Amino acid sequence: MSNRNKLLVPFARRESNRAIPDRVRTVVDRFEIHSERLIGWVQLGLGLFIAALYLVAPRPVDSMMQQPVPISLAVYLCFTALRLFLSYAIRLPAWFLALSVLVDVALLYGLVWYFHIQYGQDPSFVLKVPTMMYVFIFIAIRAFRFDPVWVLATGCVAALGWVGLTLYAIGAEGTAAITRSFVAYMHGEGILVGAEIDKIVAILVLTIVLALALTRAKRLLATATREQIEREEIRRFLPADVERAIVDAPAAVVAGDAVERQAAIVILDIRGFTGFMARHEAREVVEVLVGLHARIVPVIERHGGVVDKYLGDGILATFGATRPSATAAAEALHALCEILALSQQWEGEMTARFGPVGLRVNGAATAGTVVFTALGDEHRLEYTVIGDPVNLAAKLEKHNKVERTIGLTTAASLDMARAQGFAQSAGIGLTPLDRRQVQGVDAPLDLVAVSP
Repeated sequence: MSNRNKLLVPFARRESNRAIPDRVRTVVDRFEIHSERLIGWVQLGLGLFIAALYLVAPRPVDSMMQQPVPISLAVYLCFTALRLFLSYAIRLPAWFLALSVLVDVALLYGLVWYFHIQYGQDPSFVLKVPTMMYVFIFIAIRAFRFDPVWVLATGCVAALGWVGLTLYAIGAEGTAAITRSFVAYMHGEGILVGAEIDKIVAILVLTIVLALALTRAKRLLATATREQIEREEIRRFLPADVERAIVDAPAAVVAGDAVERQAAIVILDIRGFTGFMARHEAREVVEVLVGLHARIVPVIERHGGVVDKYLGDGILATFGATRPSATAAAEALHALCEILALSQQWEGEMTARFGPVGLRVNGAATAGTVVFTALGDEHRLEYTVIGDPVNLAAKLEKHNKVERTIGLTTAASLDMARAQGFAQSAGIGLTPLDRRQVQGVDAPLDLVAVSP
């Protein structure tokens, strides 16, 4: 299995029957690349820190010759700098990562091995050098990659390396140097095999614990990555306020969860669109719809509205339903006026492009008490608004045909909007239409025609 896919193994274990989207692979690959760079920076920082300590620390008075520390540090810093540079230039191949593990451990243990020569001591002297503790840092650094393979590799190499140093000391001094006295061992008069086994066990235990922790973390990363991408995609299908209502809910949303609010509704529709669909290709039809939505939706959102539904060639937008608003009626009426004015230009462009196709945007706005609720069943839910203002807005939008208008609202909704700060814009006409009988409504209504 390639390194590229190792971090994706948890997906297969969790959902073997689902394909891993390329977008998830891309995100995980990007994370691995950033992790390699982080490891490089940490190693470089560690090397510079050790170098600074070496420069300011007093030199041992009992050293018999030039210490190899400067040379080892120089080699380590050069290799680390090369590794960091390559991590920005290319994706580091597995063989180079393995080489990096070997270089780290070999340089450290080489330095440890040289101590008995430097101080003129027996080979067993190397087993008591505290510098070997840095191997735990090298193992821990590999955990930045979220891939237990390299933690295991570093730990195993470190453990085998210490086995090698122990065997070297025994081979150089003979089995007679092996002691069972801890005091003798601490005074440097023998090799306590149990103490060296303790060090090896400590290296392996740390390695295994980190590897297990990384395995769990890797699964969480893989799951979180997929869920984050799925959420970002789903977010495109949900209004921000609806998503917020779902996420911020104190408990899981269930069918029937509802809240009553004072809100406003705007419904838009394209007249002549059915005939336009019959005469044009589907690609052109979709292109026209998308182009109009690209103009209308920003207007709705700018005035604090939310697109509740795309109704074929129509739109249902709410104001103050998904979250409370003290100016919902004014916001809705401002949005309707701006959309109708904007649509005049769009209709002219459609005529210039397709000829006299008769496309025209109609709309209606109402205000009142609505219920913002979750409908559906345990498997699929949908937030929506229900109530008299919603039904009335739909009927008024259709009533535009009767009145030969392009925009309608009720006198009561207009009064409410004005009380909330609605101001009639220049070029917008508001014409009273008293006592109009609207189909589906029992009593006559006082309406107001909105025209740009």
